[in-house]
Amino acid sequence: MFPAPPQAVPSASDLSRAEIVAGLVDLLGTTKVDTDEHELRDASVDRFRKYTSVHGIFTGPIPAAIVCPGSTEEVSKVLAFANEHRINVVPRTGRTATEGGLETLVENTIVLDGSTMDDIVSIDPVNMMVTAQCGVPLQRLEDALREQGLTTGHSPQSKPLAQMGGLVATRSIGQFSTLYGGIEDMVVGLEAVFPDGTVSRIKNVPRRAAGPDIRHVVIGNEGALCVITEVTVKVFRYQPENNRYFGYLLDDLEDAVERLRTLITDGYRPSVCRVYSPEDANQHFSHFSQNKNVVVLIAEGPEGIARATAEAIENTFDGADIVDPRLIADWFENLNWGQDKIDAEKLAMLESRNLGYTTEVSVDWSNVTALYDAVMHRVKTEFPRAADLTLLGAHSSHSYQTGTNLYFVYDYDIKCPPEREITEYHIPLNAIIVEEALRLGGSMVHHHGIGKYRTPWTREEHGSAYHLLEVLKRGFDPNGIMNAGTIYPVS
Repeated sequence: MFPAPPQAVPSASDLSRAEIVAGLVDLLGTTKVDTDEHELRDASVDRFRKYTSVHGIFTGPIPAAIVCPGSTEEVSKVLAFANEHRINVVPRTGRTATEGGLETLVENTIVLDGSTMDDIVSIDPVNMMVTAQCGVPLQRLEDALREQGLTTGHSPQSKPLAQMGGLVATRSIGQFSTLYGGIEDMVVGLEAVFPDGTVSRIKNVPRRAAGPDIRHVVIGNEGALCVITEVTVKVFRYQPENNRYFGYLLDDLEDAVERLRTLITDGYRPSVCRVYSPEDANQHFSHFSQNKNVVVLIAEGPEGIARATAEAIENTFDGADIVDPRLIADWFENLNWGQDKIDAEKLAMLESRNLGYTTEVSVDWSNVTALYDAVMHRVKTEFPRAADLTLLGAHSSHSYQTGTNLYFVYDYDIKCPPEREITEYHIPLNAIIVEEALRLGGSMVHHHGIGKYRTPWTREEHGSAYHLLEVLKRGFDPNGIMNAGTIYPVS
């Protein structure tokens, strides 16, 4: 594989650290500029699964300040100030990133935290839309919608913590995506602020053919082009009374994937359709998995559609061993993680020196099992620390007419100093999975975003279309102040 050649790290600002902080205070006031040493240190890394930070080790540049604007106008002022003085800016909201997208690579970065912009602007049950500021937590938005019998249909595992701006910025996907789609399918319109302070609004319309779909310049930009300040997404009827849960055990992964492919390409859309390899299944379903492949499905929607989908599921998986539906329903009730689970995970890292990580990719139907087999073989035979692995498996969790994703999971006992964990374990494992996905014509990332951990393959991912990304960066961020090292590689 030939990773993209890195660009140079952006040059330092013409202002000192103290001058940056003073300038931000002049713009926003002291209450919106945080320079607490502990908070700045934590802001230099992604929140989750950073083994070094759990051990109190912070090796990257520490930000100059965290700013918490209260309006789009204030976001515009901060970006214009940063752009004038060539100060790197890392935007964030819910801080549920996992691919290094929130890490600071440049000295005296400004971390722009939009979480205080948290108003639900409007709920429109006639036109089936909801508009929310970037800092609105998805869980709070869902709670408000469900009081009116509505839902976004978006339910990532990070739902208790994730916020709307970050979900759109990372092209998030939820557990019910096979029915409702990813966040890019839900966004109707949005508001974003670009590095020179320009505020752009993309209006809310059902569809238009007025040139390229400019929503997608903003959706998935990961803070490398602009800051999302407001989003409008579709809503759907919330009808949980019609939900039907299914679980099956199959001996052969290829058989399980083929049945899933048949169900989807026949035109049925369960909200959830997952296939777990035996290794992955055993960590989630040890009380019934029997070391077999586990298939999990949910039929939902209006009663007639849910019934027809349920009948199709039963016909497609005829002959497979059936799991008690109550076990599947109970599992889904406890799948999401909030701060309590994160804290427990961090404590477990310290006590056990064992870490679980993931790499998710996508591929067409004809290459699913080939990708799985290739990754399993390479990891077991080429990864130098294969003996330290305590889990290696995968599951398909988001399916489409043309293919699906594979979400590889790997746990390992860490037998090196904390600061070497990422280079000795995560980076080589991640590389094998990405390389095999690209070799088979798939994508190096399905929904976690490129962040900073997968930028070495950005050019290979896009091939001749990488030119389009370069033009966007030069056009919108000519001074290179936006989230250095995310999407676009730097040395």
